[in-house]
Amino acid sequence: MLPYYRSAATLAIVLLGSPSIAQEATDTGTSIVLDPITITGNWLSKPSDEKVLEHPGARSIVERKQFEEKGASDIREVLRQIPGVQVQDSNGTGGSDVSLNVGVRGLTARLSPRSTILMDGIPLAYAPYGQPQLSLAPLSLGNIQSVDVVRGAGSVRYGPQNVGGIINFVTRDIPDEFTAEASVGSQISSHGSNVKSTPNVFIGGTNADGFGGALLYSGTHGDGYRSSNDKTDIDDIMFKGKYAISDTDELALSLHHFEGSGRMPGGLTAEQYNDDPFQSTRSYDEFTGRRSDISLKYTHNDGVNNFELLTYYTDSFRGSHIEQEGSGANAGLRRLTAAPRSYTTFAIEPRYSRLFDSGSVVQEVSIGYRYLKETSSETASRTRYYDPNSDFDPEEAPSNIYQTSEGGTVAHALYIDDKIDYGNWTVTPGVRYEFITTHNDITNLSAGAVTSTLNPEVDAKELLPTLSVLYRLNDQWSVFANAGVSFGPQQYSQLASTTKGLHPETAKTYEIGTHFKGDDWSGELTLFNIDFDKELLLTRSIVGEGIWTDLGATRHRGVEAAARYDLGGLTPALDGLSVSATYAYTEATFQAGAFTGRDLPFYSRHVGSIGARYQYENWVFNADVFAQSKQRSPGSPDEGAKYVTDEDATGRLGDIPGYATVNLRLGYDAEKDKNNFKFAFGVKNLFDKQYFTRSTDNNGGKFVGQPRTFYLQASLAF
Repeated sequence: MLPYYRSAATLAIVLLGSPSIAQEATDTGTSIVLDPITITGNWLSKPSDEKVLEHPGARSIVERKQFEEKGASDIREVLRQIPGVQVQDSNGTGGSDVSLNVGVRGLTARLSPRSTILMDGIPLAYAPYGQPQLSLAPLSLGNIQSVDVVRGAGSVRYGPQNVGGIINFVTRDIPDEFTAEASVGSQISSHGSNVKSTPNVFIGGTNADGFGGALLYSGTHGDGYRSSNDKTDIDDIMFKGKYAISDTDELALSLHHFEGSGRMPGGLTAEQYNDDPFQSTRSYDEFTGRRSDISLKYTHNDGVNNFELLTYYTDSFRGSHIEQEGSGANAGLRRLTAAPRSYTTFAIEPRYSRLFDSGSVVQEVSIGYRYLKETSSETASRTRYYDPNSDFDPEEAPSNIYQTSEGGTVAHALYIDDKIDYGNWTVTPGVRYEFITTHNDITNLSAGAVTSTLNPEVDAKELLPTLSVLYRLNDQWSVFANAGVSFGPQQYSQLASTTKGLHPETAKTYEIGTHFKGDDWSGELTLFNIDFDKELLLTRSIVGEGIWTDLGATRHRGVEAAARYDLGGLTPALDGLSVSATYAYTEATFQAGAFTGRDLPFYSRHVGSIGARYQYENWVFNADVFAQSKQRSPGSPDEGAKYVTDEDATGRLGDIPGYATVNLRLGYDAEKDKNNFKFAFGVKNLFDKQYFTRSTDNNGGKFVGQPRTFYLQASLAF
């Protein structure tokens, strides 16, 4: 156990067991007075600071006002505000604003496969079991009210891919009174004159009969900071409706449609990057996608009984064109690959919770079930090889299908947990049972003729227990500990792989930490440990065979911290000034194979931020510094392979230096005056620090980070 583990564990034991603390509370007449316990039911609904304080695990919530004042223009910039969450800039086949690359606690960030990512409790992945990646991330920041990140203690309620916790994007509420708001953001980088805009519209309200509705639109349109092939077009529209049947019963409806397309400027070789890091040598790489979904939820809550019935259906399509480099006799040539894929998901989730109050002990027992069925239809095609410097237009050339697949999953998940409150203690044991059947019927073709077929099918039955403990030191301070087992089933691409020995994944997660929420300051501190038995990783840069590698055992451990302090509590002269900071230390290492003891790829051991906020009347000034340490891109850990630290000629492999950036923003909020007009201007990466990341997939190489970027924000509400 590392020294910081021993110190924090000792501190937690002292806090939990010290009679002096309890005696002090009694002697000064400040014994803990707890609010009457009411039923929680779905603890992801209506996230708040109070729910964070009562949550027996690492949890952070970022509200709309917070990310607006940070100048965030996309989801990635919001998630960077949360300790333990690492977000990769657009790169590789996730190299557009349509995709999302999020890793938690050193887990792989490429297309966000290790966390259960939800929007209003509904999975964002187009196939939550068979294809959990977010190459299509169907949400836009302008429609989001808050971001709720649970980094542990969630495997009983939510799954299956939850070793990296749960990230729930909460869309804007239907207001009680009529509200209309229009806003727009615009940014331009110091490199070139590319402009990107983010328009948003919100209209909603509720009448006296309990009928409410809201129309939400958010978009992103324009060019990025690379010289060419870096254009984005995103339109995200949602209608939300609700009806209060009675004081205890409500019906809610959501209709959502997302369309996005993003050109991908692609990775550069080391030589190309040295010549011009903002250039693009790939003219045809692009990603497109769309998703339509509908959800219906009935809720009953009488304070003792809570019942929720949620059902949803999603229909998704994603397509891509990516130039693939030739090798051997085709070295120096390229071919254009295409991968259109369609998915549907249907699910129904009933959940029931009930309070049992025996006086000294209060229990909330919850039982839930989810039936989920998904289908997958995938096609892979490619043109002939061509000289990229010739006049050949691959978009006009015939593309030959070389593989098709038809997959599907039927999954049943049953869970039960029991939240037991006794005095200042809350103990919650729980268990989730997953029963999954997945198949993928694969057909390989050559010149239109079938060459082989594969029909892999796998059943998985997993029992996933968790146990969490929370102790309230007072009404502002809690400490917690938890342990649980997380599970990741086999995916369609893994079933299609000819690599032998692929398998479902399981991981054991442990946390110990504390939350504090006071009038002048608040904070959190968590120590964590994740042990994978056998972790799978997508590592190689070829299409088809051998893309999945079994890393064997891996271990992720570290510490996460965040704090905010209002300096006005010290002296009236500092009224309006507050400071904040986040820090995460993560150690994610191979525990088996040729790379034993070395860092896993594409994560930073140290990530931190420091911010200051000053408000004077209607003006708010923000200054923020973000920093991360170096990352690794060592190559594939095949037996006997070398762990690469020096940059190779392709730009795919080698260490990635750390960096720090500074952001400034000045905003004006008229509040209720002048129709609640707001405007702000700011700059990101003030000192124009040049940094980069790498990718090792089909669109691999070096990718320059965001240069100095100026932006404007304006909104008008009625």
